[in-house]
Amino acid sequence: MPYTTYKRKELHYTDHGKGDPIVLLHGFTEDLRIWKQFSDRLSKNYRVVCIDLPGHGKSECLSEVHTMEILADSVYAVIKQLKLKKCLMIGHSMGGYVSLAFASKHPGALKGFGLFHSHCYADTPDDKRNRTRTIEVVKKDRFGFLSMFIPGLFPEESRKKFSKEIDFLMWCAREIPHEGIVAALKGMLERKDQTALLKATKLPVLFILGLKDSKAPALKLWDMISLPAVSETLILRECGHMGYIEAPEITLKTVRNFARSVF
Repeated sequence: MPYTTYKRKELHYTDHGKGDPIVLLHGFTEDLRIWKQFSDRLSKNYRVVCIDLPGHGKSECLSEVHTMEILADSVYAVIKQLKLKKCLMIGHSMGGYVSLAFASKHPGALKGFGLFHSHCYADTPDDKRNRTRTIEVVKKDRFGFLSMFIPGLFPEESRKKFSKEIDFLMWCAREIPHEGIVAALKGMLERKDQTALLKATKLPVLFILGLKDSKAPALKLWDMISLPAVSETLILRECGHMGYIEAPEITLKTVRNFARSVF
């Protein structure tokens, strides 16, 4: 399995296909395996790199707090090792926060980026209090937290339909050490508001939002999608936070079409 070393820690990634590069970043409690269908199909026309963010999947933890900037720099280390030209970066949930931090620190390495059920805003005071409580819950009962958190990413009415997918996500998440979960939670709690970045960027931006998403609700993000000078938006009427599972065909088609437009 391919790895790179960053700050004396191993980072795991996959690298498939040839052509213009697309980098796919997973979200909180996920790993690069969520992108298998996307990678298999996109790699027919593109070079697709999927990365286990530090503390997730097969990548080691880097520190007690994984700020979005630390995660972005770890992604940059993989991109440098692979000698990628300017890439399109798509980030799901926390991966979207990392993509924003990457666009802030390394804009010259990008052709565009996408926020897949993600947004540009910092945690509110209530969000910070909730994350702080969640950190304590994870320290005491990681599996109990995961058993509540992961099904909650789907609308209640669709959880039975996607029970196998939920079980797979649970199985993957149970492999993540509690240090990795806590480091990510602390990093998201501290993350910066990136509104100014979205407003200033000349890079094209893709937004994929779900009307039933409890984590990044589309109805609260209308202002965000108008910020970039060049952007495309897909709004999924019946989806929660997991559009790559809930609506794989339309989300994959949207990412593919966006890739064609930026390269």
